[in-house]
Amino acid sequence: MKSCSIMKSILIKGGTLINEGTSRVADLLIKNGRIERIDVQIDASVDIEINAEGKVVMPGIIDDQVHFREPGLTHKANLYTEPKAAVAGGTTSFMEMPNTKPAALTQELLEDKYQIAAKSSLGNFSFFMGASNENIEEVLKTDEKNVCGLKIFMGSSTGNMLVDDETTLKNLFSKVPMLIATHCEDEATIRANAAKAKEQYGEHVPIEMHPIIRNVEGCYKSSSLAIQLAKEYNTRLHILHISTAEELDLFRNDIPLEQKRITSEVCVHHLYFNASQYASLGTQIKCNPAVKDASHQEALFPALLDNRLDIIATDHAPHTWDEKQATYFNAPSGVPLVQHSLNVMLEFYQKGMISMERIVEKMCHAPAICLQVEERGYLREGYWADVVVLDPDKQWEVNKGNIHYKCNWSPFEGHTFKGQVESTIVSGHLAYHHGQFDESQKGKRLTFARV
Repeated sequence: MKSCSIMKSILIKGGTLINEGTSRVADLLIKNGRIERIDVQIDASVDIEINAEGKVVMPGIIDDQVHFREPGLTHKANLYTEPKAAVAGGTTSFMEMPNTKPAALTQELLEDKYQIAAKSSLGNFSFFMGASNENIEEVLKTDEKNVCGLKIFMGSSTGNMLVDDETTLKNLFSKVPMLIATHCEDEATIRANAAKAKEQYGEHVPIEMHPIIRNVEGCYKSSSLAIQLAKEYNTRLHILHISTAEELDLFRNDIPLEQKRITSEVCVHHLYFNASQYASLGTQIKCNPAVKDASHQEALFPALLDNRLDIIATDHAPHTWDEKQATYFNAPSGVPLVQHSLNVMLEFYQKGMISMERIVEKMCHAPAICLQVEERGYLREGYWADVVVLDPDKQWEVNKGNIHYKCNWSPFEGHTFKGQVESTIVSGHLAYHHGQFDESQKGKRLTFARV
């Protein structure tokens, strides 16, 4: 931790701290990368003082599902550009998926990604180990204290990452001690639906068919199988990007998150968009699982609030604008979202649909609990200082001049949000402040409190 010895001390004065279900005005002192003190009034000689009067001070967001595309797909994004975009939007820690090129299917390839991030990433980072139908020996070598989890694609994906062999699935669910995160869509259902659509429309399948091809049945069949296996083997299962009303009854809300063996995630785009917007946004919102009709969108929010859905994330998945303009079967699925996820949730807050305390719970605290992230996700003395200062009243329009994704587009272009991140502190380093980045220090590798 050599870098900590040269880290600047920071005092945040007079902000409204949102943390652990409460809201209070207080000062926050950061030294040597960590939160040293939280109190009503702190007078200290520091290197940097931030006046946060009238501002919200919250923990940095932990996004447990992003695709930052490095190695191999760096024309779309990389481990330099996307963490910067994340930090500008208040996300201080991310967990990135293994379907890069080559896919992270060996310990050596997984470690390569950590080495790239250590040199490139402004945000804190972790990377999922990938599963295939053939690599269980490599999977079992994974150190669960230094790796966020194992990712299983139980639906089609890039490269050799579809795991559809029943024996392999049983092996993984019975033998892997760490958290298993799954993409749940039944491949046979999707292929049959795609064949029908192609027979009807040829290559010119309308984008409105996407939620019919990748339908509710496909999601439910796969999610229920994953849960069946997890219950049989007592697996620590985390199902990503829930998108249907039918799947919600698969999850419990009668026990605390800390006690759950099966948890769930909802993504901001499934909360924000519905199928009626394919007409205006087209393939910009083509993603897997698909954005579905409004009845599913409307069912997700109550499930988030009653804790059947545990975590809010993004599944940030950028592609170039040209790639997204292709015909239905050729336009890749995925939406760039990580810079604007907090703004999406603030819009729901402004509509009276969710409190600031619950936003912080679902985007900061719950990912830390669910993934057992060490000493992050909260404003607590002694914890790493991952802190966001937000101007809740500042209005701003998303445009190409302020989008930090390498792909340089967003489905929110032209939209005005209320609430803007002013400062983002990553592991005690003021990485972003009033539109400017300080890249003199990089983020840290996340560690996990697992026995």
